[in-house]
Amino acid sequence: MKIKMRDGSTKETTFEEELGRDAFRHTTAHILAQAVKRLYPEAKCAIGPAIPEGFYYDFDFPFRFSEENFPEVEAQMREIVRENLQLRQFTADRKWALEEMKERGEDLKLEILQELREDAEISFYRQGEHLEMCVGPHVAYTSAIRAFKLLSVAGAYWRGDERNKMLTRIYGTSFPSEKMLEEHLNRLEEAKKRDHRKLGKELGLFALFPEGPGFPFFLPKGLILKNLLVDYWRRLHAREGYLEISTPVILNRQLWETSGHWEHYRDKMYTTVIDGADYAVKPMSCPGGMLVYQMEPRSYRDLPLRVSELGLIHRNEKSGTLHGLMRVRSCTQDDAHIFMTPEQIQDEIKGVARLIGEVYSEFGFAYHVELSTRPENSIGSDEDWETATDGLRNALEDLKLPYVVNPGDGAFYGPKIDFHLEDSIGRTWQCGTIQLDFQLPQRFGAEYIGEDGKKHRPIMIHRVVFGSLERFMGILIEHFDGKFPLWLCPVQVKVLPISDKYIGYAREIESIMKKAGLRCETDAKGEKIGYKIRSAQMERIPYMLIVGEKERETRSVSVRKRGEGDLGRMPIERLLEML
Repeated sequence: MKIKMRDGSTKETTFEEELGRDAFRHTTAHILAQAVKRLYPEAKCAIGPAIPEGFYYDFDFPFRFSEENFPEVEAQMREIVRENLQLRQFTADRKWALEEMKERGEDLKLEILQELREDAEISFYRQGEHLEMCVGPHVAYTSAIRAFKLLSVAGAYWRGDERNKMLTRIYGTSFPSEKMLEEHLNRLEEAKKRDHRKLGKELGLFALFPEGPGFPFFLPKGLILKNLLVDYWRRLHAREGYLEISTPVILNRQLWETSGHWEHYRDKMYTTVIDGADYAVKPMSCPGGMLVYQMEPRSYRDLPLRVSELGLIHRNEKSGTLHGLMRVRSCTQDDAHIFMTPEQIQDEIKGVARLIGEVYSEFGFAYHVELSTRPENSIGSDEDWETATDGLRNALEDLKLPYVVNPGDGAFYGPKIDFHLEDSIGRTWQCGTIQLDFQLPQRFGAEYIGEDGKKHRPIMIHRVVFGSLERFMGILIEHFDGKFPLWLCPVQVKVLPISDKYIGYAREIESIMKKAGLRCETDAKGEKIGYKIRSAQMERIPYMLIVGEKERETRSVSVRKRGEGDLGRMPIERLLEML
């Protein structure tokens, strides 16, 4: 597949490569815009980028555009593909661009242009009569876009600012073949069925209320699931030599200025005033961890010092981005900070990478790794950034972990390794991360006494495994479709008496199960056994124990297993051994 670059050159790539996939879908967004302008000339075009699963384009319509308009828009898009229009790249000065967009009546494009320098050189792509201000890249001809589908309509504030006009955002996706598109659409349908918001409500795991947008409530069964993840996390970290701490949720402005968050992260932080001084609710736990490190003198003999924290953090996310447990304003981050000498960098990074791999394997996730490098708004010297980036890269290569480089996506204080896990229906999620930081220890003046008796600056690793417990739970709910492995199920066993006559025996079985350490309930509702079985199946209960006269007489249970059906009657002792 040939794509046109901003400099006018042509590059060969494939849809499997990110560059090719983005160019393919970005071109589809331009085809969408051209189709909309042909059908509704009065519509105003905004922007239309490629996104991980497809593309979107924002428009200002003078009427209410809805999904009912999709068929005619898609038909016009197919016509543009058949026309096999060439995408021609060229540059122009700001004056020409302003005149052109004014003549076309593109008010939103004009607003972007008016903010550029007078001497700015602007990249354009033309396809037929349609013209886009765009840096590209794009495919060479529209005929390359063989399969596409418009998916949904949403509202979006112009330039993401709630003070601006609400635009209409059209989402879509595209692929080189109808077969690939069909497979993707099937995955989307499966994802709808597995939506953690729907299952969370059905399974009684969590609730979302308008009284607290982005602040989830955990219900009894959801809290069991959350605590099971915490217990598992604590066992692993105790084994790996981490010391667990807990730091305050609110700390003063001076601390956040020292850490750099007040300057670089202020718009995401909740603030308050206490005794006339500014304070902030923590958006991450790192500065509190630094204070703990500095409580006492440290020696090289104390390092590496691994400190973990299940920190309750708050971030001021925009209301339009909130999404169940996946994007919240309050979450529990499974943070940890490792303080070390330069010689310990690679071993510690490898240790964390192995730990993250072990956790993801436990839940059946495949994963891939990205190395994210220095962003534009970074702090620190070129030398520190180079040393930190080389340390991460060398650790990945020593572990023989394949990785791709994600340029400019590091944290403002250091480069990072991001772990993207793949769920059971092929979607990817960024959860675990390892960030190497030379800056925070320097800002806080952290020190240790080296073998030479002199003071040295420790190097710091920031890392999470789950990312946030809330988001990881949302991913798990969808990954397993609510059918968690036995050890993770809020209710592992449900006893189903065939009538009220056998509730006493059912309670006795429940008591035996609980004494054996199993999470068990009895369905004592006055319903027929068929209804009780269906209810337990809807709840994704792993084991159903049906009890009646024969079971009571023989001190046994009739067992049904999730996904397998009837296992027959068996003595209680045998069941316990199996579980």
